Amino acid sequence: MAIEDDPRPIYAAPMDVDTYQLLGLDKHGPKAVNGCSNGDVMAAIGNDGDKPYSPCAEAYPAENVPPGEIVAFKDWQQTEVYKGTRRRVWVYLPPGGERQNLNLIIFNDGHFYLSDKGQVRAPRVLDSLHYGGDIPPTAAIFVSPGSPPEIPEADRSEAERDIADECRSIEYDSLRDDYGRFLLDELIPFVEAEVGISFTDDPARRIMCGISSGGIGAFTVAWHYPDRFAKVLSHCGSYTNIKGGHNYPWLIRSTPRKPIKVFLQSGENDCGTLFGDWPLANKTMANALEYAGYDYRFEFGTGGHTAGLSLRIQFAGCSTESSLTCIASSRGMSFSLVAS
Repeated sequence: MAIEDDPRPIYAAPMDVDTYQLLGLDKHGPKAVNGCSNGDVMAAIGNDGDKPYSPCAEAYPAENVPPGEIVAFKDWQQTEVYKGTRRRVWVYLPPGGERQNLNLIIFNDGHFYLSDKGQVRAPRVLDSLHYGGDIPPTAAIFVSPGSPPEIPEADRSEAERDIADECRSIEYDSLRDDYGRFLLDELIPFVEAEVGISFTDDPARRIMCGISSGGIGAFTVAWHYPDRFAKVLSHCGSYTNIKGGHNYPWLIRSTPRKPIKVFLQSGENDCGTLFGDWPLANKTMANALEYAGYDYRFEFGTGGHTAGLSLRIQFAGCSTESSLTCIASSRGMSFSLVAS
């Protein structure tokens, strides 16, 4: 068939199925090859480049700062999207008793962002920002990835860790809209009904946040549902070929621009595994966002596969010269994501 007789575009055409299978792209990758494995990620955790970073000042509120309320659901299984899984969910409610039309942040790998001994300590940051009048009443949902009920929360065997890791990857690394549907149709309505609150419908006042696979998972929710989530915070996002995430830069370049704002963070000591190179992948994402004219911010530091930048969030009504502003401090870096 002559090219001139084919009405389809001749550039950026999809790979044909036969070639895809010929190259073995339809098969799972190996656990190890060439002396390498996905375990290579460990070399990028606790890296010397992380030493300059620590939680931002807002993560250490003064004693007179009133804390928000944390409501916990430790064994939540009310999902049809990921049927047969359980997970932990925590809900942060702002101090002051406001329960309606709240700003919303959803944290993937919620236990990581929740911990008062962690790198981010998001509840304490939110406490400080509420006390200082920097943000309107803002709630947060911290949600862990699901796993089968028979898999213990701790002291897992290697086989049990593999199962739990694959469940997490299915939720976060897949490029389908499943995780967004799970949040919008199941988790958010449950939280609103169970806790007696309501979240804003304004996408500019809703943020998705995550690290590593949770970072690309956060981006995927906004990509499919920009009318519901218009803000993304991605720490060391896994825009690599775990489940096709390396395609996002091309999709960003070749798709009409979506109304979302993105904050990306990685570091020169971020990880490289069988799935790809994280520093390069995040640079490529930033280049694509720039090319397509997105409102974005990319911070590339010296750290490894960690949330090297601490959390500071602002919303509409705050004065700033830019809608995505990074603030450097002696304690490391914090950032403001302004929904304006």
